[in-house]
Amino acid sequence: MPNLPTTSDVSARMSRQRSRDTGIEVALRRELHRLGLRYRVHRRPVRAVRREADVVFGPAKVAVFVDGCFWHGCPDHGTWPKRNSDFWRTKIESNQARDVNTDKVLAEAGWLSIRVWEHEDPATAAAKIHATIQSRRSPRA
Repeated sequence: MPNLPTTSDVSARMSRQRSRDTGIEVALRRELHRLGLRYRVHRRPVRAVRREADVVFGPAKVAVFVDGCFWHGCPDHGTWPKRNSDFWRTKIESNQARDVNTDKVLAEAGWLSIRVWEHEDPATAAAKIHATIQSRRSPRA
């Protein structure tokens, strides 16, 4: 990636951005656990694919991705920066294209991708995920 001109404030803010165990991720996992679900965190659902899901339910083949509104271009809350706008538009649009590709590749391998926006209520998102997991579990004999 090219080294872009930036201010020290922006640089400091960006360096504090977490890529895992964000507040929404932890809140969602807490709700999933409260609902009795057990899962793995930050795993590749399909080993051959270098894409890591935030929460993985192996037996049900469900991968949950918690997407940040800025980084993934949320239609409700995403913003387009004015400084270095071409760079950021390309970055965010490539993230969106990668998300679409990830969902497609996982679907081809029999997995279901669930995407949760960072602004979503963790309890509501967890309830939807719980219902999906229940529907994908094989009935016990």
